[in-house]
Amino acid sequence: MLERQAIPRFAVAMDKITIRDFTADDAPWIAETHGALYRRGEGFDETFQPLVASILEDFITRSDPDRERGWIAERGGARVGCIFCTRLDDKTAKLRLFLVLPDLRGSGLGQKLLNECMSFAQSHGYEGMQLWTHESHRAACALYRRNGWQLRASKPVHSFGCDLVEQSWTYSFEL
Repeated sequence: MLERQAIPRFAVAMDKITIRDFTADDAPWIAETHGALYRRGEGFDETFQPLVASILEDFITRSDPDRERGWIAERGGARVGCIFCTRLDDKTAKLRLFLVLPDLRGSGLGQKLLNECMSFAQSHGYEGMQLWTHESHRAACALYRRNGWQLRASKPVHSFGCDLVEQSWTYSFEL
């Protein structure tokens, strides 16, 4: 009898995932998904989803396509993740709205999206990047650390109806 060989989950999932540019039609999914996942997983209140929607509206109406971009990950035509690179200033990009659906976390998709965003920032003249997150996002923070990001600040805050520890991270491209 032949033994069935186990196939790693990420090998199967990544074969079927595509990454494409963000379009305005993606905005409702991003806002709703962020709102639902953060409400369920983090206990965030109703103020979070409108914040995400306002960030997206600002990106849609004011972004510079030469220096800012968003990406959507899809599997079988369904959205499963996103990430954005926005301009903080002439030298610094800001990573925003990074999300991978829970069933694909640990699959390598987060790394793929992060690579896309960081490669874009570097190739479009940024010297470094910044991001803001919460300490409770341990897997994301570990991903940032593995990729050379540095934790610069950490402070307790009360946001979105929760007590959180807010973090600021930076990355510097080697020139």
